[in-house]
Amino acid sequence: MIGRIHGKLLEKQPPELLVDVNGIGYEIQAPMTTIYQLPEEGQAVTLFTHFVVREDAQLLYGFSNQTERSLFRTLIKVNGVGPKLALTILSGIETDTFVRCVRDGDTAALVKLPGVGKKTAERLLVEMKDRLKDWHVDGTAEAIELPTTVKSNTMLSEAESALVALGYKPQEASKAIAAVNDDTINSSEELIRMALRNMTA
Repeated sequence: MIGRIHGKLLEKQPPELLVDVNGIGYEIQAPMTTIYQLPEEGQAVTLFTHFVVREDAQLLYGFSNQTERSLFRTLIKVNGVGPKLALTILSGIETDTFVRCVRDGDTAALVKLPGVGKKTAERLLVEMKDRLKDWHVDGTAEAIELPTTVKSNTMLSEAESALVALGYKPQEASKAIAAVNDDTINSSEELIRMALRNMTA
């Protein structure tokens, strides 16, 4: 129903976004891989979306490109994998890395993601293998370099809240943020990226 959104990015509170489209504010949930690529608040943004209608809610998920949305749609077809878990998986692992894990049968990498136990990882490998056999895998995505500045307590709090929203327990989130906290990181998005990378390494 809603396949694409273009408007002004009003708020970034990972994993949730608020995008103004001609005066209407759309609440959109996005994986961290998409949030890393977003412009600053107040700037124009385009997201490819997937609309989910449930008995108790209508939810909109946004992605920076059609490839990521396509993988999300493939993931939610797997038995036992809903939109929330699919979003968590995409937040914790790059698209191409996930495809390689499936092709190589690497369950060890998948079980490091929150909400993915051994049985879920094995189910992902079995059900996704045929669906991803024609998937083109590019080289490893380059990290986005950000300028150095001093972090604030608000940034740390936002990063912890985002990890909790992605399925980590509060204690795990706090510990993960503390493990990568240093003066070279200047945004909550980068802090989340480093924490997720460290936890799934």
